[in-house]
Amino acid sequence: MGPTVYLRFVGKAREQGETGGRELVKMSVLAKRSSTPAATLKHYVREGLIEAAVRSSKNMALYDAALVTRIRAIKELQRTRFLPLRVIRKVFDSGVNLADDATIAAAIGRVLEREGPTEKRTRTQLLAGGLPPELLDWLEHTGLVAPRGRERVFTGDDLTLLRLLGAARKAGLTPEMLPFSVLETYANAIQALVRAELEVFRAGVLPRGGADLPRLTEAAANLSERLVVLLRRKLLLPTLEELSREGSARKPKRVTAKGRARASRG
Repeated sequence: MGPTVYLRFVGKAREQGETGGRELVKMSVLAKRSSTPAATLKHYVREGLIEAAVRSSKNMALYDAALVTRIRAIKELQRTRFLPLRVIRKVFDSGVNLADDATIAAAIGRVLEREGPTEKRTRTQLLAGGLPPELLDWLEHTGLVAPRGRERVFTGDDLTLLRLLGAARKAGLTPEMLPFSVLETYANAIQALVRAELEVFRAGVLPRGGADLPRLTEAAANLSERLVVLLRRKLLLPTLEELSREGSARKPKRVTAKGRARASRG
């Protein structure tokens, strides 16, 4: 869009009252002000995250300059929360205040809850089903599960975790064999793994993803889950053998009568 065409376009929009007192700019200007490639902005348009304020044809559109704040928020949510664009779009559709971190966090939580499983169980229901109260108390205390509301409702991954522990008990893995406190060891190890994973992603994929970042993020997440399961399976036996060797090395050697006699002569 050349300067003459642009000015004519803006003038026509003003005459028709379509600007609403807003500053309208070309996509190239929007890209420069938001430090975002035009290709990424076009992807945001296709995903319904931003839209033109005025469009006269397929190839001619003007955008509200205030979208710079929204674009920066989109990039920040992708960078720090690793949210897919469909979730970010729903967060913005809820009318969230982009300047309020607490409001954004609450909106994200609501959207993720709607996106996730809808099945719910209260603490009372779980205890009535045979879940030990001391287990539930410990899980809440450590933050591995987080019930909501006055009825202390569990949903999503929290409910899946509780059911997994219940299945372990039903399979015969008693508290003596597998105390629930061992989950803290698991959680600490996995947190270190997740941190390493995200650091690799932020250093390698994030700065090079461009407009393809949402698809690459999803692909990386799926690959990571499969990779962790595969590597665990491959490392299980070698690690077990290593632990066995370490255990044997720590055992005191038995001294026979012949050995004691030899030692006394020496």
